[in-house]
This record gives sequence, C-alpha cells and structure tokens, in this order.
Amino acid sequence: MSQLFSPLKLRQLVIPNRIFVSPMCQYSSLNGRPDDWHLVHYGSRAVGKSGLVITEATAVTPDGRISPEDLGIWSDDHAEAFMPMVDFIKAQGSIAGIQLAHAGRKASVAAPWLGGAPLNSQNRGWQSVAPSPIPFTTSFQTPRVATVEDLDQIDDQFAKATCRSMQAGFQVVELHAAHGYLLHQFLSPLSNCRTDEFGGSLENRMRFPLRIAATVRKNWPEKLPVFMRISTTDWVEGGWDLAQSLVFCRRLKKLGIDLIDCSSGGLVADAVIPVGPGFQTPMATAIKNKLKIKTAAVGMITTPAQAEQVIATGLADAVLLGRELLRDPYWPLHAAQVLKDDVSWPAQYTRAKG
Repeated sequence: MSQLFSPLKLRQLVIPNRIFVSPMCQYSSLNGRPDDWHLVHYGSRAVGKSGLVITEATAVTPDGRISPEDLGIWSDDHAEAFMPMVDFIKAQGSIAGIQLAHAGRKASVAAPWLGGAPLNSQNRGWQSVAPSPIPFTTSFQTPRVATVEDLDQIDDQFAKATCRSMQAGFQVVELHAAHGYLLHQFLSPLSNCRTDEFGGSLENRMRFPLRIAATVRKNWPEKLPVFMRISTTDWVEGGWDLAQSLVFCRRLKKLGIDLIDCSSGGLVADAVIPVGPGFQTPMATAIKNKLKIKTAAVGMITTPAQAEQVIATGLADAVLLGRELLRDPYWPLHAAQVLKDDVSWPAQYTRAKG
C-alpha cells in the first residue's frame, strides 16, 4: 500500500486515505440550501474515493455568506437539507466534512462568473461586518465595526451551526480562518486595528478566533475531530506570518483542534504570492514538526507522485486537492493505479478498471 492510501485516525474517526477534497465554493445554492448540484458534485468525489469530502465555506449566518448563492447552515431546515448528500458520501465509504465560515468584510459580492463585484442593498447585498472599518479594496463597501455584542452573537451562531452539522451527520467540522475571511481578519494586523481586548497585540488579535475554536470544540462530539484552515502568511510585510501562525496553532492544539489545514493569502488583493507546485507545503511541514500536530498540505498538488511524496516523507499528514478534483472527480482511483495500489473501485465501475 502506498502511504497516500493509508488510513488516518483522528480521535475515534478513521479516514480511509490521505486525499481530502479541499473546500471550494460552488456559488450554486438558493437561500443557503444544498440541492441536486451539491449532491452530485460532492457525491461524485466520494464515488472517486477521496477519503474526506469537505463542503465549501458554509455560512453560520446569512450575513456571513460571501455571495447570495453560498451554502449556509443557520437553521434546522438547512441541516435537514444536507442529510441526503451526507448520507450518500458516507455510503461510498468516504468521510463527510463541513467547513463553517463567516466572510466578514469580504461578504456581499456576486459569484465569480457574475463578475464578483460588491453588492449593495438595492442589488441583493447587505452590510458587512469586520474587526475594523477597513474595506477589502476601494471598490468594496466599508464594513461596520463589530461590537462586543456582535461577537457574542457570532460565537453563538458558530455554536448552533456546529450542533446542526452534527445533526446533519457530518463527521468532521473545519473552521475557516483563512483567505481573508472574518477570523483571519481578526488575526492580521493589516485588517485589525482595534484598540479593545480584540485588537493590538498578538494575544488580543488571537482572542476571538481562539474563542470560536473553543466554542466549536465544546459543541462537537469528543470522539470526532475538529480542523482549522488558516492562512499561514499574508505574503505582505507587516502582516500575518508563519511565526504568528505557530503561536496561534500551539494555542489551537491546547484547545483540542486536531488538524491544521495550511493555506495562505487572501487578506489583501495586491499580495504577491509565489504560486508553484506545492508552494504551501513547507508551512504545513513547519507547523507539523515544531508543534507535533497533524497538518494537511494544500495548493498546486496535482500528481500522484507529488502527493505520495508529501505523505511518505512526512511533510504533512494529508493532502487537500482543489482544482485537480474539479478536473477529475476520480483522481484518487487513477492515482492508485499509478502508484500500483489496489484500491477498491465502485462495483458499478469495475468494468473500466483495467
């Protein structure tokens, strides 16, 4: 067996292999509810034998959506709507995960293929909220500064979304603290200029994200794992960086977070990011080795040999594939053939296994 197809045990959950579907927004829901598109999209990745299928950023409140078409889980009705999809993923032998999110100042924009422009109240938009009144770009609306009461409410929304995720049958919950969304906005000094207990020093900037992590861990079953996706660096001088990420992740480990999903960027629009094969993997390796916590590498991991090398040499404990799984939902089956690993194909597809 290749290391890529070895199981990964986190708490009492065993993920059948180390290939995870990276959360990728589909911008295709109505009022936050998953539909047939999501069932087929996520279900096909489970049929293709990805070990863990994580949904796109799923908003804990309507105001926390990136676009009006984002998924959400802010009501019991939403939780029920996820159940057929979750049941199908699990029936294929994969693990079902959900990413809980709040977009903060990057909320209220059109879907990318509709231009991605900021929306206003006359065009299906809403007022965004953030740590400080700093817009993402000059074309974005200036966000309303979150009050302490707002933060209490958002904390409660994450708690309720966590409970609803459990009711829907998910087995992994991931918190989105990357790519310039709300929790990342609190962490970075480029977007957090508060002068209260939630801004200024690193300790203060971490306070609200750590509070949310503790809330989710408290409301999630002890036997099941909690992940957190972080941007390990803003790629901008004076911003969030790997040194601060290490401090943050050390605290997350103490709170019972089980795996760090290591991405980067997204906080500012003009960051110069050195994109290339495996360009974020070294961050996952640094956090894994220095803190002795499980990590997942993501970003431009495209070939079976590359993914195998990440796992076999201990650079990370799992790989998250995004665009490559959009191109080919059955990438794990094909990777197993390349790596000469005898992975079981769906019975309906075995005639094509040759």
